[in-house]
Amino acid sequence: MKSSDLKTISESLIDTFKDAGKTSIELYKRGLQIEIKKDKSPVSNGDLKVNELITNKIKNLTPNIPIVSEETVDLDKKNEAKVFWLIDPIDGTKEYIAGKDEYTLNAALVINTVPVLGVVGVPKKNRLFYTYGPGESFVIDNGEAKKINCKKQQPEGQIVALSSSIKPSDIILNKLKEFNVTSIVKMASSYKFCVIATGEYDIYAARERANEWDYAAGHAVAQNAGAIIKTLDEKPFLYGKEDYRNPSLLIKRSENLDV
Repeated sequence: MKSSDLKTISESLIDTFKDAGKTSIELYKRGLQIEIKKDKSPVSNGDLKVNELITNKIKNLTPNIPIVSEETVDLDKKNEAKVFWLIDPIDGTKEYIAGKDEYTLNAALVINTVPVLGVVGVPKKNRLFYTYGPGESFVIDNGEAKKINCKKQQPEGQIVALSSSIKPSDIILNKLKEFNVTSIVKMASSYKFCVIATGEYDIYAARERANEWDYAAGHAVAQNAGAIIKTLDEKPFLYGKEDYRNPSLLIKRSENLDV
């Protein structure tokens, strides 16, 4: 697929993501209908409506490319596609249900194990991130679009890590020590990838957790902005696994986090 095609597709998703984000907020305000899935995680009518809006738009844009969504995937069926979409309509459903502001809307196009295109909406922060190729990552912040490139935003001497939990495991803490991290901030959802892409934070490490749709869109935004994304043991972080399970993860804003 040509880079011009990827650009057109990503930009064509922006309005849909904005509308889906507004819908997620409206449904929350009305009072969410919540069910518990087989894996014991919650799902709301907000998740399902956002999934419908994003999926329908993608089907219209790329009718011949298969779509894998958290809310419709058959986990008993192995993924054998080389080109496919990964959708997590709301990453951070628990935060969404609780009325917090870090949940995200996500879609990524994976081509030969790499998420090349990604769109991440953060409705309650009025931010939307998108990318369609290396060096082409953008944030729309309160209506204004600008390119992002992982340029350090923290003060000199400060290396700030992100964590999914209040108390990271010893494995994660020891890994962060290798990079002279000065503080750790808890943050939910794929928003972590995006604020590393902007340079607001420096590093994120995680053990094996979640599924490919949780990471792919944010991965594309961060990697195309210049971030380095591998597993904890420095192996490539690839997509298209039969069971969709993620390995461990290490995202660095750059090789040298001091600058």
